[in-house]
Amino acid sequence: MVMEPGATIRRLREEKGWTQETLAARAKVTQGYIAQLETGTRLRLSLEVADRLARALGVSVVALVKGDKR
Repeated sequence: MVMEPGATIRRLREEKGWTQETLAARAKVTQGYIAQLETGTRLRLSLEVADRLARALGVSVVALVKGDKR
């Protein structure tokens, strides 16, 4: 099953016990940007931001986008 990136980001963030603020700081984006991704208000993200989020969450960009647990 392919999830929206925002749902994957939320799931991975919550698995780590992080707040949106924590993830935002680690990925060098704003908390509002994380909130928009997670709620589906923002559906697109650049490869650069996807890479920073994936690194912060400890997964590959492909896993972040496809919703894999890898």
